[in-house]
Amino acid sequence: MVPAVTVTAAQLVGPARPMPELISPRQQEILALARAQGRVSVEELAARFEVTPQTIRKDLNDLCEQRLMSRVHGGAVVSSGVENLAYEARRLIAQGEKRAIGAAAARLIPNNASLFINIGTTTEEVARALQSHEDLLVITNNLNVATLLYRHPKIDVVMAGGPVRRADGAVIGAATVDFVRQFKVDFAVIGVSAIDEDGSLLDFDIREVRVSRAIIDNARRVMLVADKLKLQRAAPVRIGHLSEIDIFVTDELASPALRELCSSHAVQVVEVGGSGEEA
Repeated sequence: MVPAVTVTAAQLVGPARPMPELISPRQQEILALARAQGRVSVEELAARFEVTPQTIRKDLNDLCEQRLMSRVHGGAVVSSGVENLAYEARRLIAQGEKRAIGAAAARLIPNNASLFINIGTTTEEVARALQSHEDLLVITNNLNVATLLYRHPKIDVVMAGGPVRRADGAVIGAATVDFVRQFKVDFAVIGVSAIDEDGSLLDFDIREVRVSRAIIDNARRVMLVADKLKLQRAAPVRIGHLSEIDIFVTDELASPALRELCSSHAVQVVEVGGSGEEA
């Protein structure tokens, strides 16, 4: 359940942006809530505004028709093809699923391994689940991952150099790419912002994408960790293609086209649902 957040239509994540004139004040506040929290539910919105769930569903449908939001089971998320949600808001989306994905991914990584971990809320869950491993070498451009792991005496952490993005603690840029290229590791654990139906792996920041590309190119096995909502999103910059992945850990792969693509390219698919039990 999404935590309660007090927000007005003017309190948007990131720089202030004008609200479309064709939506009602209630819809404006719903959109503001979604930008602040990452996701809104029909049940909570109906209680908040003291209206029926049917009224909220109509509001969400109107917002989706204007491509401001995208419907998900029980609610909606912000629909953005050019700008990502705030990092803290992304942490609130599919928390249980991400935790299950992280645990399943960690079980596939043996002790005495070297690995890259890139920026992302799901890759952070992988790092969290790796804390009981031994004799790992973790190379990351994610300050949050380094903070989770550096205290553990049996895990060595190497932090990539370069400019730090204030929004989420990502280290990105040309210097980071050059740093990553100095290594050849056993596993790359990568997250993405969106997965297209044709198998394209997508993100928002070309500097971040170049680092992720270098990570993929310098790992013996590549593990993609992404929840099913990534299949409902869009992003403008291409990282690569699902066919380049060795293992895809997700909560659910509902797309027949992507399932067939994984099968034809020998991509191992691990589905965990929301409970952490592999299907």
